[in-house]
Parts: sequence; C-alpha cells; structure tokens
Amino acid sequence: MDKNPTFFSRSAPQPLAARLRPQTLDEIVGQRKLLGEGRVLRRLVEMDAVSSMIFWGPPGVGKTTLANVIATQTKSKFIEFSAVTSGIKEIRDVMREADANRAYGARTIVFVDEIHRFNKAQQDAFLPFVEKGAIILIGATTENPSFEVNGALLSRCKVFVLEPLSSSEIEELLARAVISPKGLGAMKAEVEDGVLAMIANFSNGDARAALTTLEMAALNAEPLESGGVRVTREIVEQCVSRKSLLYDKNGEEHYNLISALHKSMRNSDADASVYWLARMLEAGEDPLYVARRVVRFASEDVGMADPRALQIAIAAYQACHYLGMPECNVHLTEAVVYMALAPKSNALYMAYGAARKDALEQIADPVPLHIRNGVTNLMREVGYGKGYQYAHDLDEKIADMECMPDSLVGREYYRPTSEGFEKNYGERYRQIKAWREETRRRADRTGRNDRTENDRDARR
Repeated sequence: MDKNPTFFSRSAPQPLAARLRPQTLDEIVGQRKLLGEGRVLRRLVEMDAVSSMIFWGPPGVGKTTLANVIATQTKSKFIEFSAVTSGIKEIRDVMREADANRAYGARTIVFVDEIHRFNKAQQDAFLPFVEKGAIILIGATTENPSFEVNGALLSRCKVFVLEPLSSSEIEELLARAVISPKGLGAMKAEVEDGVLAMIANFSNGDARAALTTLEMAALNAEPLESGGVRVTREIVEQCVSRKSLLYDKNGEEHYNLISALHKSMRNSDADASVYWLARMLEAGEDPLYVARRVVRFASEDVGMADPRALQIAIAAYQACHYLGMPECNVHLTEAVVYMALAPKSNALYMAYGAARKDALEQIADPVPLHIRNGVTNLMREVGYGKGYQYAHDLDEKIADMECMPDSLVGREYYRPTSEGFEKNYGERYRQIKAWREETRRRADRTGRNDRTENDRDARR
C-alpha cells in the first residue's frame, strides 16, 4: 500500500445521491403504484420471478436504483452497460459469459442505462440472449420506448412507467439525508424551516437533483459554534441561481397561477400575462402544461375572432416539445402575448355547452334518414340516404335540407360575435341561414300552390 498517496491517488468521496442509494425495495421513495404492497413489480421481485423489462421515466426517478435493488434481492450477477461507451464487441463478450454462467445456475441481470441511445445493431446484439433466457435485460430510458427500442426486443420486455417523485416524497428523502450517517449526519446540519420543501419544488420530481442541491447547500452553509452548519434559504438560492418562488405544482398555488395567466390573457393584459407565465416557468412548471392551457385558451376565449390563434398555440406547444426549458420560454411568451392581444370571442365555448345540454337531454333522437349513409341494399330500401342533396352539385354549394333531428329543428347554438374575423364569419352564417329560410318559404309556397291546383282539378 502506498504510504504517501498523491492528490490523484486519493479516491474522491461519493456524491450524496450515491451514498444514500437504497439497498431494498422498502428504502425506495416513490413509485408506490409499482412497488407498494401487493403491486405487480414488487410481487415479481419478492417471488424471484423477474423477466426482461424496460423502465421508462424522467431523470432522477430511480431507474438505476431499482435495477440494482432487483439484482441484489434476486441474488443475480449485475452488469451495467452505458449506451455511450459500450460497443457491440463488448456486448457480445459479456453475453457469452452470461450464457456460460447460466450452465452453472448463475443468473445475470444486464442493466442498460439510456437504452434509447443504443443503435439498432447494438440492441440486436441482446436479442438472441434475451430470447433464450441467458440474461434478464433491464433497460432504462427517458424516451418513449415505442419509438426508441427495436420492436423485436420491446416485444420481449415488460414496460414499467416510473413517475416523477412528488414534492412530498422528495422532501421525505431530503429529511432522511439530513440525519442519515451516510448522508449529512456527520455534518450536524441544521436546516431552516421551509428549505427542504423549497428544494423539493425546485427539483421538478428529480430526486438526484434534489440531493445534489442539498449537498451543495450544506457544503456552502454557515458554520455554527456547535461545530455543525446551518442551511438557509439564501444559501439554497445561491446554489440554484434562482429566487425562491411560492409554488406547489400539485396544490392550490398551481391552480391560482394558471388561473391568473388565463384571466390576464382573457382581459387582454399582455404584461400581466407574461408576468404570470414567468412565475410559473421559473418555479419549475412543465412548459408543456402551460402550452396545453394556451391551446385551450385559443379556442375557448379567442375562437373564430382570430382562427390563427389556434395555429400559434399549437406551434408554441411543438416548440416546447422540441426544445424544452429554458429555450422554449420565448415561444410561450410569443403565444401568451398573441392570445392577450387577439380579439376575444367565447362563442365556440358557449355553442358547445348549449349543444352538450341538448345532446344529453335529447340523446335518443334518431339521425334523420336522409343524412344516414345507405351502404347496403336493405338500408337503402328502408330510406337511408333518400332525399340527400350533395352540396357540391348545387350552384350555391348549399342544400336546403334539414340536418337537425325533428325535436331540435330551428335550434341555434353558435351565436357569432362582432369581434375580429368573427364579424365576417357571422355575416356568412347569417347569409346561409337567410338563404335556407327563403328557399324553404319558396318551397312551401310552391307546395301550397300545387295542392290548390290539385284540389281545383279534383273539383272539376
């Protein structure tokens, strides 16, 4: 042993997240839907009946940890591959070794982190060994395995979806870390009230990120005369380069802020809209959630007053999907400002609400025969499609036939406003209705005249 170790020969201390890595299923925080008592994945592990599987979920939710625990509790040899550094030759060498070990009753679990980064040839190298049971493959991915894992390999694996940890679950994990001898116990860390909740909210469901933030804050914390350290809100803000924002993505404040954004856009207040958007994004809100609400707003509150609003909202959603935070903040800002300044109409929202009420109350009304599709001889014989008028064959491109069920003839749901483009659509809507009414009046007069003439003929 080297009695005079150099700086480079000393092993660096493990990060807090590595030191606290759970060793049993009971130590794992979160994923109760999979690991709670009686749940499917827990039963498979406890029965020692695991098969090849894919863990799909965002970073820091415990995919690698769970694979390690499964290997430990099933007494299997555990081999970990990196999609970045492992080539096909290395994969095949390990597979052959696992195949040989199987002859002696040894089971091998091969864990592939970021399996979506393996190309098709690398994924195919696992396939024959998975098929014959030489290995149990556990893949981890942050991407949808339906698109990123070969179909043949995916069909031989059970996919388990791991969810982001809730703020309360991460707070529980941080509280353990503060007192654990493997965590910050030796530092005698005191943590200011509310700081663990603050870190949990900042972490956005990522346990590893939360533990890293806590460790960084503790290492930079104020020393105490007692020999410990005190972790304050100010220290955490410095470590994460963020201002502390009151926000609970699963609680009342979440709904308060999205309500504030929606109502500011509805009130055409672009500045307030941008402010509430920033409040949400900087507190860690999922930009796709905000984008979905903007898409809804585009039709609910702008609608036909500016049909382009929906296109802008969809484009912003796609930009958020492609780029993520922080790059997509400008795209959401563009969409929010557009919605705020666009002319407003809730006519579509009101129209559907009125139609929904009638649909529920008049649910048994049959579809008129003339607008049913007569696809068989029997259907045509009983009148399906009889009297249907194909609008494209008519000069006006409009037919005067009735499309409402009998009990709702004359009912109006869409009431266009005079805002923006809807003024033009409203004029078109009224012209069509006026044309139909006049056409039907003429038809009624013609019918009455024909009946009168027939009566005269009969009297003669």
